[in-house]
Order: sequence, then structure tokens, then C-alpha cells
Amino acid sequence: MSSETFEIIELANGDVALRRAGHREDPLVRIHFSDESSNFLREHKIAVARAMLEAGIEAVQTIDEMDPDFHEEEELEPVNHTIH
Repeated sequence: MSSETFEIIELANGDVALRRAGHREDPLVRIHFSDESSNFLREHKIAVARAMLEAGIEAVQTIDEMDPDFHEEEELEPVNHTIH
């Protein structure tokens, strides 16, 4: 990602999202917490989402450093993965 400014927002449905600051288009990332998780986290939900987003951004930066060609366009089939 470039050096643009991003903002973390809470959507009307309770999801937490990352979008470009000042833009109203669809967010780049949405995080959905189940009702159980939201009830458990209460006012800490945004802080947890922020930590998740920061970890994701750090992971992308690490991938980019290890594989500079990572962002090149290639045709990929969408795949669902379960990560444990």
C-alpha cells in the first residue's frame, strides 16, 4: 500500500472497516465480529480490529519486501481457506 491516509470506521451494521480517508466508496477491508464476540469485546472491539488491521498491513509489507513481484497482476481462482 502507498503512503495514503486511511481511517478505521464502524459501519451501520457494526462491522469495522478500513477505507481511504475522505472517501465514501466501499471499504478496502471489513471485519465482522459475531454477536458473541461483540458482546465479549464491548468497547474494546475497535482496538481489537485496529490490531488486526495493523497486523495485516505489516504482513503485506513483509510479503512485498520478500517478493517484490507480489503485486503483479495474475489470474487467480478464488479459494476459501480455513486457517487454524
